[in-house]
Amino acid sequence: MESSGDEGLQYDEHRLWHNRGVISILRKERKVVRAFQEAGAISPSSAKRLDDVQVRSGLGLRRLRDRVVIREAQPDRFYLDEEVWMALSRTRRRVSLAVLALIVLLFVGVLAVKRLIAW
Repeated sequence: MESSGDEGLQYDEHRLWHNRGVISILRKERKVVRAFQEAGAISPSSAKRLDDVQVRSGLGLRRLRDRVVIREAQPDRFYLDEEVWMALSRTRRRVSLAVLALIVLLFVGVLAVKRLIAW
């Protein structure tokens, strides 16, 4: 069964759009975090309505609420838990570095095997 070169192109194009989507989501999350910081809604006592923070309900806000970065202090009053945000950022950074390290190890392994086969 032959495969055309178009399948690989479609896969690469899909990965590119997926990466853009991830970057877009992270950008939305940072925008929500910045809005809460600028509004001073960073503790239960300083919690504000979303309208006051000028944040619309959307994917960025929903993801941050799911991860308990944005918390509801009282009905319809929200604040940014900066400690949780920093912990989430550290975790994301560690995961990214681990994935990068695995890619480098895989690359080095492939090169080593190629040299052994060629030798």
